[in-house]
Parts: sequence; structure tokens; C-alpha cells
Amino acid sequence: MKEDKQKKLQEKLAAELERLKTMQEFEEKYKAYTYIAGVDEVGRGPLAGPVVAACVILDKNKQILYLNDSKKLSEKKREGLYTEICDSAVAYGIGIVSPARIDEINILNATYEAMRAAISNLKLKPDILLNDAVHIPEVDIKQVSIIKGDAKSVSIAAASIVAKVSRDRLMVEYDSLYPEYKFAKNKGYGTKEHIAAIKEHGLCPIHRRSFVGNIVADDGK
Repeated sequence: MKEDKQKKLQEKLAAELERLKTMQEFEEKYKAYTYIAGVDEVGRGPLAGPVVAACVILDKNKQILYLNDSKKLSEKKREGLYTEICDSAVAYGIGIVSPARIDEINILNATYEAMRAAISNLKLKPDILLNDAVHIPEVDIKQVSIIKGDAKSVSIAAASIVAKVSRDRLMVEYDSLYPEYKFAKNKGYGTKEHIAAIKEHGLCPIHRRSFVGNIVADDGK
């Protein structure tokens, strides 16, 4: 019985190592570059809160099991991986752009701004950027845009996890300031409960006014 359990664990580990190998295709392709950075963002769609980007340079000599697109991981798994990534990465940077700035320059430009901030917040300059499906303007570093990159590159997956956990923690903090909107639960996304709260209470300072105009008249709340 014990041997069967051990065998299953070994098979599970072998399958995970094989999965990770497929997610290192681009890191292997560009291995001549010393510092390979993954870039991803979270929070383009919510009605409230910032857009957050992360840039992560993983240590080529350290393997992190279960790295994946943050959307495919449980909150508990993301939290554990966030700590492991931050502890073992060569460098990581986070960029945050406020709701007011999103309203000012639109979400696409705000996303680019958050990504540039994440890159500039690294303690060293990457040699190449692996991006999740975008080309970031005004960046003088070689870029590779990968469609669904957070599921195809360990570097981008790591960035997606760091960005997601960072933003979720911010929304939990906002929940304590504006509890009526249940930000800890919905993270600012347009759930039925959140929309109902907007209609009842109006807007709070972290709502994206350019996103919610069709839900409730902006009465300055």
C-alpha cells in the first residue's frame, strides 16, 4: 500500500515536470539571453480598483513546481507560489496604475503604463521580455509577444501570479474602507452584488468612472 502511494507520487511529479518542460519552450529558445523577464497584468476588466502588472526574472537554476496561469490556480496555491516566486526570483517588479489614471488615459494605455512601471521597478534591466499577447510601447528592450503566454511560459506565469496576488491584496484592503461593495469577494469585478451596491450607494473613490457610466449616473459619491 505504501509502495503504491509512493509510486503515484512519483508519477504525479514526473507528469508535473513534463508539463513544466513544455512551459519552458520560450525560455529555452531564448536561453542565450542572461536575464529573461516575463510580463503580465491583471485587472483590465473590473469596474473598480487599479490595474496591476508584474515583471519577473526567474532563476534559471531553480525550478518552481506548479507554475501556471494564475486563473487556473486556487487562491491558496497562488499565495504559496507568490511567496516562492518572490523568494527565489533573480528580480521582480510591480507596477500599479490607479482608477483615476485609467479614466484619464484609458485602460489599454494604463496597462502599458503599469507594465513599464513593473519593468522599471526591477533591480536590474532584463535582456529580453516575454509578454502575454502584447507589445509594450516606449520600451527599449527586445520583446516577444506570446498569445496565451501565461499558460505557455513559466516566466509569464510567474508574473501573472505576482500581479494577481498583489492586486487581490489591494482589493482586500479597499474592502475595509468601502465594505458595502464587498471588494474582498468580487475584487472589483462587475458581479450582480457589486452592481446592486453601486446602484444603492453610488460610486466610491476607487471606481473607474469611465467603466460604470452606464450603470449609475455619476453623482460624485
